[in-house]
Amino acid sequence: MAWVILVLSGMLEAVWATALGKSGNFSRPLPTAVFAVGLALSMAGLAHALRTLPVGTGYAVWVGIGAVLTATYAMLFEGEPAGVLKILLLAGIIGCVAGLKLAH
Repeated sequence: MAWVILVLSGMLEAVWATALGKSGNFSRPLPTAVFAVGLALSMAGLAHALRTLPVGTGYAVWVGIGAVLTATYAMLFEGEPAGVLKILLLAGIIGCVAGLKLAH
């Protein structure tokens, strides 16, 4: 169950990171609220998962999931360039996250 919560928390990291970018330095209420709720839930899930999982593995998986999803969202919906190398490197992060699960 800790792994499921960790993955969901990593997904919420992408939500709050994206909302932070859209918050206009916290001047836009809806993105700011999404940021605050997403951050709180993401951190709570990470903290819960780390009760069972090693902190290094859990944190690396959480950050990796959040980073890949945030970058993917930006490339798909925000016009961020999506070159072959960038996509391959993001795929490498996914592979490393999966490897950490297998190694655990």
